[in-house]
Amino acid sequence: MPTSVPDHTTRPRLKAPIGACDTHMHFYDDRFPASEKAWLFPPSFLPADYARVQERLGLERMVVVQPVTYGFDNRCILDAVARAGDAARAVVTVPLTVSDAELDAYWKGGARGLRFHQMRGGMLTWEELQAMAGRIVGSGWHVQVQLDGMELPEREALIAALPCTVVIDHFGRYSQPVGPKHPAVQALLRLTARPNVWVKLSGAYHISTSGAPQYADVADLAKAVAAVGTERLLWGSDWPHPTHLGDDRPDDAELMDLLLDWVPSAAERDAILSRNPARLYGFSPK
Repeated sequence: MPTSVPDHTTRPRLKAPIGACDTHMHFYDDRFPASEKAWLFPPSFLPADYARVQERLGLERMVVVQPVTYGFDNRCILDAVARAGDAARAVVTVPLTVSDAELDAYWKGGARGLRFHQMRGGMLTWEELQAMAGRIVGSGWHVQVQLDGMELPEREALIAALPCTVVIDHFGRYSQPVGPKHPAVQALLRLTARPNVWVKLSGAYHISTSGAPQYADVADLAKAVAAVGTERLLWGSDWPHPTHLGDDRPDDAELMDLLLDWVPSAAERDAILSRNPARLYGFSPK
C-alpha cells in the first residue's frame, strides 16, 4: 500500500541549479520481501511520491540508495531507476560473491556504488569492504560507507587505505552531536581531505538533538567538513525518512536550505547540488 504520511508543502529558499541531484534517497515497495536481517518495515514510498518532492525542491536527478530493509535484493530500487532512465542512478548492496557479469548487469541498470551499511541491519563486514574495494579499483564503481561516526578513530586507517573511490554517508552519522575538535570529527576531516573520499551532507536529523529546522548542533560539524573543500561534497535528503515518520518527520525543503548556512558560496552550493554528483555518478551534461 502507498504511504499515508502527509507531504510537507513548503518550497526551499535555495534555488536549485540546473541538474540538481538528491544523492541519497530510498524507495520502499511492499511488493518486495524484506531481508531476514531487516528491522525497519516502512510503508510503501514510491516514485510517484518522490516526484512531488523533486518538483517542490527543483531537483532533476536522484541517486536511489538500497535500503537495509531489502538486504541483497535490489529489485525495488533498480525498477525505479529503470523507469527514470538517465535521470537516476543507484547504490546497490551485493554479496562479496557477486560475479563480474552480475556487476556489469547492475552497472547497465544504472548502479554506480556499492553500499556498505556498517550499522544495524547491515549485510557485510569490514573485511568484505576491504576485499570489494580492492576488486573494483579502476572500474568506475565506488563504495559507500555508513557507520556510527564515533567509531571513526578506530576505522580511519582502514577507510584511508581503501584503494578505490569512497563515499561517506551523512557526514559520519555520529550517534550524538560532536564538535570539530572531537577526535571522531578530526578523523572525518582527515578522510575528507583525501582525494578519493567524498562526503554526503545529509541526515543531519540523525545526529542532532536540538532538532528542526536549523539542527544547530550539527552546523559546526557541517561547516568544518565544507571548509576542507567542497569539490567532493554531495547533498542528499535521505527521503522518505523512515525512522522519522511521525511529528518529527523532517521537511526536505528545510534540509536543503541548511546549505545556505553551511556553504555560504552560491557557486560551491551549485557544485554540491549539480556538478559534483554529475562527475561522481556519470550523469550526462546539462
